[in-house]
Amino acid sequence: MATKSAKLKVTQIGSPIGRPKDQRATLIGLGLNKMHRSRLLDDSPAIRGMIDKVHHLVRVEDVN
Repeated sequence: MATKSAKLKVTQIGSPIGRPKDQRATLIGLGLNKMHRSRLLDDSPAIRGMIDKVHHLVRVEDVN
């Protein structure tokens, strides 16, 4: 039986207007490019690093 991977629900709550290009690119990398759009992502160190970079623009929830 396969183990269930932890998931994170990431929702964009801030606008990338006026932000550095790398922050805009990070949002796109997370699959977010419009306000209040959500994505269900695997909880991995790479995703956590991306979220940390734009933590002021996103809301993160644990999904079990």
